[in-house]
Amino acid sequence: MVTMAMFENYSDVVTVEQLSEMLKIGRNTAYELVRANIIPSVRVGRGIRIPKTAIITYLNQNTAKDGKE
Repeated sequence: MVTMAMFENYSDVVTVEQLSEMLKIGRNTAYELVRANIIPSVRVGRGIRIPKTAIITYLNQNTAKDGKE
């Protein structure tokens, strides 16, 4: 199970670039997760912000699907 403590070095709201760091994925893949609304986000001006809780929810749901809990 993924917890908030795992990402304590990140603020409560992150950028797409930070999302790619957190998940260790490419920037294009991070943008695709956001564009497809797989990970919910909010557009602020020209930027995209992602709640850290949305990332943790995504990871926990996908971990449960894979049976790797």
